[in-house]
Amino acid sequence: MGGTIFLDEIGELPLEMQSQAPARAAGKEVRPVGSNEKVSIDVRVIAATNRDLAEAYRAGTFRKDLYFRLNVVTVQLPSLRERRSDIPMLTHHFLGRYAQGGANASKRRGHEKPPAI
Repeated sequence: MGGTIFLDEIGELPLEMQSQAPARAAGKEVRPVGSNEKVSIDVRVIAATNRDLAEAYRAGTFRKDLYFRLNVVTVQLPSLRERRSDIPMLTHHFLGRYAQGGANASKRRGHEKPPAI
């Protein structure tokens, strides 16, 4: 079994649950809910958080082994409040995409410039 697993807000995971995460993050095997047998998996792990995990592991609130297992490639993305100039473009994209009922709606309508907000 393969694919990608997305762990949203990994920084919020309680310390006692983090002990189970390194093996799962390594992509070895898991036991599905309701099953008595483990299943081998080969997955790519993507984790997201708004916390500074390096600081959290130094403070003892995030497991060091999990931090280093997850911290292979880091992408820093500023919050939208720090990128206000992106709001008109994002608004135009999502309104165009969903106003007509689907992902292809913006292609059917053309690519007008977004209105100034």
